[in-house]
Amino acid sequence: MNDQLSHYPIPRRGPLQGHHSSYHSNLSGVFLINKPLDWTSFDVVNKTRNLLHVKKVGHTGTLDPLSTGVLVVCVGKATKVIEFMMGADKEYEGEITFGATSATDDREGPITPFAPEGADPNPRLQASDIQKILPQFIGEIDQIPPTFSAKKVNGKKAYEAARKGKPLKLKPNKIKIHSIEILSYAWPVLKIRVQCGSGTYIRSLARDMGKALGVGGYLSALTRTRVGDFFLKNCIGIEAIAPEKIIPISAVLPSLPPRARVKFSMASRAGR
Repeated sequence: MNDQLSHYPIPRRGPLQGHHSSYHSNLSGVFLINKPLDWTSFDVVNKTRNLLHVKKVGHTGTLDPLSTGVLVVCVGKATKVIEFMMGADKEYEGEITFGATSATDDREGPITPFAPEGADPNPRLQASDIQKILPQFIGEIDQIPPTFSAKKVNGKKAYEAARKGKPLKLKPNKIKIHSIEILSYAWPVLKIRVQCGSGTYIRSLARDMGKALGVGGYLSALTRTRVGDFFLKNCIGIEAIAPEKIIPISAVLPSLPPRARVKFSMASRAGR
């Protein structure tokens, strides 16, 4: 972790202490939230806004509802630097289930058993087979986003079109994956750790790995363990959100590009 952040005392989790009844208009900084399962990223932002009675709240990168882990939530004047935090590298620990595909590329489904004509119904897929295909997913690669994603085509969101039964044809994006580490494997479940750049869909990675192995695959669980210099071990739960748990923006700015510090300084002088 960045020295400025690692030496900042990340507060311990604790109960809410009635802080929601007061207005914290001058509150400015960052909350590191461990996003709960089934919550949208907007749910977390909205909950933070309502608990603290602050108007300006935003996050630095969406997590799907079926994912958990690091969600960086900016409050007050800290929202001015969100754009500089969105491009940070990420780390994920994911679970891929082979032998089936999913319309959403995750366990939301519907799930379809993978059984192309002539395929072995009980493939003897070894960890060494998986290891052999990993190099094709490392480095800068083209990746097609999930059909059910927030990507837009001519102003239309992909997931909205897909829900209407009219999926959009999505173009591949250039993304960068730094490393993929196999944590464990026992057919049909593979657990991996992925270090990647911004814009990477782990759902797409799961789908594409299943396709490359000829067995199908979908993402059955995902936890984001790092966003830039922010780690899961330093996150708090939703119930622990309180003014005294915020990381001051002064502890975050040194790790951001100079342009971010200039923009924040200008906003502060302007009183915005």
